[in-house]
Amino acid sequence: MASATTSISSHPAALRDVKAARIGGLRQQQASVAPSAAAARGQRARAVRSLRAAEPARQPVAASAAAAAPAAPVADEAAALAAVDYEALARELEGASPLEIMDRALAMFGSEIAIAFSGAEDVALIEYAKLTGRPFRVFSLDTGRLNPETYQLFDKVEKHYGIRIEYMFPDASEVQELVRTKGLFSFYEDGHQECCRVRKVRPLRRALKGLRAWITGQRKDQSPGTRASIPLVQVDPSFEGLDGGAGSLVKWNPVANVDGKDIWTFLRTMDVPVNTLHAQGYVSIGCEPCTRPVLPGQHEREGRWWWEDAKAKECGLHKGNIDKDAQAAAPRSANGNGSAGAPDIFESPAVVSLTRTGIENLAAPGEPRRARGSWCCNAPWCPFCQAMEASYVELAEKLAGSGVKVAKFRADGEQKPFAQAELQLQSFPTVLLFPGRTARPIKYPSEKRDVDSLLAFVNSLR
Repeated sequence: MASATTSISSHPAALRDVKAARIGGLRQQQASVAPSAAAARGQRARAVRSLRAAEPARQPVAASAAAAAPAAPVADEAAALAAVDYEALARELEGASPLEIMDRALAMFGSEIAIAFSGAEDVALIEYAKLTGRPFRVFSLDTGRLNPETYQLFDKVEKHYGIRIEYMFPDASEVQELVRTKGLFSFYEDGHQECCRVRKVRPLRRALKGLRAWITGQRKDQSPGTRASIPLVQVDPSFEGLDGGAGSLVKWNPVANVDGKDIWTFLRTMDVPVNTLHAQGYVSIGCEPCTRPVLPGQHEREGRWWWEDAKAKECGLHKGNIDKDAQAAAPRSANGNGSAGAPDIFESPAVVSLTRTGIENLAAPGEPRRARGSWCCNAPWCPFCQAMEASYVELAEKLAGSGVKVAKFRADGEQKPFAQAELQLQSFPTVLLFPGRTARPIKYPSEKRDVDSLLAFVNSLR
């Protein structure tokens, strides 16, 4: 960790020296050796293999116009790559900088490796690849649900680096079937995995079938539950490469040991394009419906799929990170949400704790409610519920003696289906108001959870 951090913090001059040395070496070589026409034709014949094997071969994206594309590995070279002990290589590279790791990856795999670019801070990978002076390829998954700012970044990156990103798209018939059957936002109701499988995982699988290795922007500090142990290089545990079968694809994670703050130091130092959503509080950026800003002090992955209980927040692209044995052995609470140790919240004499039976009695048809009240469907482990605790308790204290009761209901685990069906629960927290003598509660529509906003909502409907 320390070595990677040091290399980022102090590397601008070093990187310029490295790059200058490489460019100088190339110029010297070009001045002294003139390639023959036959050699040039032979080199062109070894064109870059497309991400999709069925497509015609095309020239790879070049990081430097002066650098010639290396030949794809021949059979003996491919066999040599397959024989590499990648666990030992990962240990060898543990103290290396991201630039050194990127250089090793591109040198080993030539045109049969590509950078996976998501349109977020992993633009750092493209900058490192450019600084090696070697040719490189970039691909991205266009799910059809990305933010406009992400598409704008794609365009800026292509122009900044003089490259063409190789986009992969989901199968139109699969998307059509999913949307016609379950609607545009089914993931809010039954989880994100199915949509991610159609829009991300299957397109990625097609992309990787044309490669022997790929490069990701995974970092250990991104998701402590799933990425804390990722190596710098590994045999991909989930996907297959060009030759097919287990072990046919190698996965490189050059910034695995780098802290997020150091990535941003690097991006600012090198003055590279970044997604404008970062300035709006977004840290981890995915599809528009499944990404939102995080609050100060929250972990970056808490802005992804925030309505789900799961702690293993992976879309399937890096599902090999999830330790199934550890997940199965994790202690689980009686309500099945895996949060046995989460202390209760909204603890105040002014806040009434409701049970399901109490809610069913209040909501019984034909019994008009004379009591008015505000309820919060919460989950103690949810960081957004925790963040509004002070505001909700203050709301209860302000409304004490007003005839409006402020209550809480733990709506995760076994109670979640009931809350979804009867209490309009989509994500935590869900705040409801019962004005009295109404058939259904009114759901608070805003993401603003300060006490003044909550109080204005209650007072407007009293």
